[in-house]
Amino acid sequence: MNELASRIRRLRLRQQRTLLDVAKRCGFTVSLLSKIESGKTAPPLSTLAKIATALGVGLGRLIEGGQEDSTVLTSVRERAGRTLTMTDKGYGFHLLAAERPNKIMQPFIFVAERGKIKRGALAHCGEEFIYVLDGRMRYFVGGSAHILGAGDSLYFSSEEEHDLEPLTARVTYLAVFVERAPAVKTVSQQSKKKTRR
Repeated sequence: MNELASRIRRLRLRQQRTLLDVAKRCGFTVSLLSKIESGKTAPPLSTLAKIATALGVGLGRLIEGGQEDSTVLTSVRERAGRTLTMTDKGYGFHLLAAERPNKIMQPFIFVAERGKIKRGALAHCGEEFIYVLDGRMRYFVGGSAHILGAGDSLYFSSEEEHDLEPLTARVTYLAVFVERAPAVKTVSQQSKKKTRR
């Protein structure tokens, strides 16, 4: 079992919650959550974001652990020494500022190679900003497709389905997620809905 898988399992058990409870809250099957917790699958970040929200922790804390809330410097040499975390979706990523888990923003460096990305739109709570560092890609958000090259950026609601397709052999980009809890209907909104029936 890898470190991330065991951290997810530990957090769930510490909260005395069942696989069914957390899977239901995330909107996926018990089987998928079980595979994630046993390290049999490496889910994309959108799936990890849903698990983090369900467990009430930041995405950074879920991925890297740690407890510090101080200034974090990540040198290019330090990042070059780390291997990419690969996902079943086909891309790799580096989590930046991992030592500060309770941050509002979650910055990542993504690397995607042409022909290795498995198609399938993703969605999760929050907003997202991407900035292309090297290469070109087609980035899909909702029903729109955007061609992005080095220096181009895109800001969007990550609740809209999104996906990417590298157009060059390799594309590297910065992505910053801002997590937002799913909207909860207030009592007045629920009562208005009942009175309309």
